[in-house]
Amino acid sequence: MNAHVRDSLVSGFEHLIPSVEMPDADDRHVVAAAIHGGASLIVSFNLKDFSPDQLKRYNLTAQHPDDFIFDLLDLHAARVCEAAANRRRSLKNLPKTAGEYPDTCSSKG
Repeated sequence: MNAHVRDSLVSGFEHLIPSVEMPDADDRHVVAAAIHGGASLIVSFNLKDFSPDQLKRYNLTAQHPDDFIFDLLDLHAARVCEAAANRRRSLKNLPKTAGEYPDTCSSKG
């Protein structure tokens, strides 16, 4: 991701991890990185471990990646479509049709 999204790599957040309280201790680093990076949103397939009640104290919310993309489409449809087309063109094993491409992007694919 860091090669394609400027400033996507967060570092220097490790000192915050012990102060973050989450039901699953393995998720504390995600919240600590979000806090340190000044984020307001965590995008994750794992929404059950990022409940609104837990994140509220850190002024964060969590959103499923599908919902995030739909929100981006509402805001910048042309840019999202261009990014998806560029990503599809970069695949080594292209799906046979553009309609098959979304399956390669799913959490299962």
